[in-house]
Amino acid sequence: MMKPARENLIPYALLAELTHRCPLRCPYCSNPLELERASAELSTDEWKRVLDEAVAMGMLQVHFSGGEPTVRRDLEVLIAHAVQIGLYTNLITSGVLLSENRVAALAEAGLDHVQISFQDTEPENADRIAGFAGYHKKIKAAYLVRQEELPLTLNAVMHRQNLSHLPQIIELAVKLGAERLEVAQVQYYGWALKNQGAFLPTRKQLNEATEIVESARKKLRGRLVIDYVVPDYYARQPKSCMGGWGRRFLNVTPAGKVLPCHAAETLKFLEFDSIRERSLAWIWENSKAFLEFRGTAWMPEPCRSCPQREVDWGGCRCQAFALTGKANVTDPACEKSPDRDVLKLPLQTAQIEAPEFLYRSFSHGGALTSID
Repeated sequence: MMKPARENLIPYALLAELTHRCPLRCPYCSNPLELERASAELSTDEWKRVLDEAVAMGMLQVHFSGGEPTVRRDLEVLIAHAVQIGLYTNLITSGVLLSENRVAALAEAGLDHVQISFQDTEPENADRIAGFAGYHKKIKAAYLVRQEELPLTLNAVMHRQNLSHLPQIIELAVKLGAERLEVAQVQYYGWALKNQGAFLPTRKQLNEATEIVESARKKLRGRLVIDYVVPDYYARQPKSCMGGWGRRFLNVTPAGKVLPCHAAETLKFLEFDSIRERSLAWIWENSKAFLEFRGTAWMPEPCRSCPQREVDWGGCRCQAFALTGKANVTDPACEKSPDRDVLKLPLQTAQIEAPEFLYRSFSHGGALTSID
């Protein structure tokens, strides 16, 4: 019997995590629980090779991220190299370290787009959430970006402690001249899972936020694009996480590990190949970590017979593992999941007073929050 033809998957975007160093202490940080120090980071030449290999594979975009990517002194060099070889470049930053000269240099290097994160529109609460006095620095950075005529996206990580200010977030995006606003609810894995009770909104808050977003989309059509991500815990169907495990995106960590998604290291039973030992293409095609949940062969019921199995791909593997201790089960965000009841307790805690944040620090899992 002939074997079925292998599906030819080509990733179209690379998330380049240049560093885990960051002056912020966000209690929803999506970086791993154990962060890489500066001494372990890929060199400029190693990152250039990663970019070259990404283009050779057919990738179209690179998103420079962190930690805070602007702590890398070679950022302009990497952007210029990416532009030269034909990649669309996006900088994902907190904005707190950007000066007028630095923004001008990034623009001169050919940077295509900037995404700046905001924690709130009220300075005191924004700085409290970030664990860093950065709100006014972010505002200045956004103006500098638009001064250089670079396209701007605002990323607003929303939760129970800032959702009441969603209308002001939308107004701020318009005021700053952003083309896009990401209203992204906290997703609960990694460090955010430690602060789940402090962030998970109530159903009432979520319904109000949805109405606000839909109204703003109509009002601002043609002026501001609003992306809206709801908390998975309130969903009926899981999202297609990263377009499916190992299908559309790949992530390179500061030390060169290649991951199917930025949270994949939470799956402690997987081993991830390094760009220092294997080519990007080999890892994409052959790495056991990428093949583990790619496609549908791994799926149990009810995913295996579900008509949505090649739409949502079973949901998020990292979330399934965080909630059930098993990665090869249906994401509990699906209403058909046998493990759906694990969401009851978190949803009940959303009704009580929010606890204090647990910030990232050296005392928790060796996490590095300061700039080396």
